[in-house]
Amino acid sequence: MKKTNQKNYVVAGGLLLLFLVWTMAIQYVDVQAIGPKNSEVGFATVNGYVHNLTGTHMLIYNITDWLGFVPLFVVLGFAILGLVQLVKRKNLFKVDFDILALGGFYMIVFAAYILFEVFAINYRPVLIEGYLEASYPSSTTLLVICVMPTAIMQLNKRIKKKKEREVVQYIIL
Repeated sequence: MKKTNQKNYVVAGGLLLLFLVWTMAIQYVDVQAIGPKNSEVGFATVNGYVHNLTGTHMLIYNITDWLGFVPLFVVLGFAILGLVQLVKRKNLFKVDFDILALGGFYMIVFAAYILFEVFAINYRPVLIEGYLEASYPSSTTLLVICVMPTAIMQLNKRIKKKKEREVVQYIIL
């Protein structure tokens, strides 16, 4: 295995470990009922302080909510690419392996998305349209950090002209 791949696996493993440690910490460190409807919030002192300092900005919430559709359209684009290959080649095993792997990865991402929406770890400091919503991990952030880098990897492979690749990378990042 190449050194770069080994480093990537070490970094990915380290980030996963940090996510797990942070997730456990948010469930046990400074948990208090400071949220709406007395919802319990991890790191309550810090969360309460930041919320009181910044307040509630529904415009920012709405913008990030709508931006959550961007990675969904990217996923849809790759799904269409895979479907076109399937129709043209008339065999699932003739679809590019990386597109099939990407589809599998996106299924795992959406399963995680649903899991974290159903089993909330931490809640928002405000009600959204009268409902208590999960805030951690952020579903929009989950989609963006899982979809956009894989889109760059795919597009780097599929766009032959360097300048076009750089423009697309710049837009995505």
